[in-house]
Amino acid sequence: MAITAGMVKELRELTGAGMMDCKKALTSTDGDMDKAVEFLREKGLATAQKKAGRIAAEGLVKVLVSEDGKKAVAVEVNAETDFVAKNENFQEYVAQVAEQAMDTKAADIEAFLAEPWKFDTSLTVKEQLAHKISTIGENMNIRRFAQISEENGFVASYTHMGGKIGVLVDVETDVVNDAVKEMAKNVAMQAAALKPLYTNESEVDQEYIEREKEILAVQARNEKPDANEKIISGMVMGRIKKELKEICLMDQVYVRAEDGKQSVGKYVEEVAKANGAKIAIKGFVRYETGEGIEKKEEDFAAEVAKQMGN
Repeated sequence: MAITAGMVKELRELTGAGMMDCKKALTSTDGDMDKAVEFLREKGLATAQKKAGRIAAEGLVKVLVSEDGKKAVAVEVNAETDFVAKNENFQEYVAQVAEQAMDTKAADIEAFLAEPWKFDTSLTVKEQLAHKISTIGENMNIRRFAQISEENGFVASYTHMGGKIGVLVDVETDVVNDAVKEMAKNVAMQAAALKPLYTNESEVDQEYIEREKEILAVQARNEKPDANEKIISGMVMGRIKKELKEICLMDQVYVRAEDGKQSVGKYVEEVAKANGAKIAIKGFVRYETGEGIEKKEEDFAAEVAKQMGN
């Protein structure tokens, strides 16, 4: 299979590995992207394992919370350019999509698009989207939405970079005061900054952990070919533990910790104790605009091709 510059670019974005290492990995795996990622990780050449994939598309993430704080929604609406994303007309439309999503009973985007548009019920959500596309003059897409409800507490929200990132945090608590609300916002800001994939370790799929162990074991053997299995096992478990601390929100080091060591979970416990409260962070939603969507960067691909001599 011919290895193209675009494939090399995609693998670089997924792994952070060097250009020639990416080309070698793709050549060795006959162009299979997933196997190439594993190849680089086993060789210790990938700087990080990223689930998000390629980030490119423009648009806006909007979060909306009900007045009583019991219900919230996050939506992502994409456009082709950042110029349109900053357009007031587009931003007003995204706010309306968020209001629509707050009350929707739809389980997926297809059902959501088929609903009557609440601001003009003679149209469906999809038909209103088509109207906006023709008005604004750029292709647009309602990509995703997520609702959170919490009767025994509240939902905290945080928006970063004018809507590039939006976060909702589900907080179960028997005390709602300024200190608890501040804690919840800090946790939302943590999620925005450090990109956790899970709330806590119990959410992590066991198959994912087992697959990580296999990859890390190969990586460890490549690093220490003379080590016995006990040493390899210790290396693997140490790396798994480190990885879980990075991808699980409650296990991450709290970014504002004075000692640089306190976990988010310990920070929440500290606030709970100080306020005589029982607090549990039950979940979160983190949307980043364009997360996982490929965007054409033909000039960069051409540059890579030139360097590769293709």
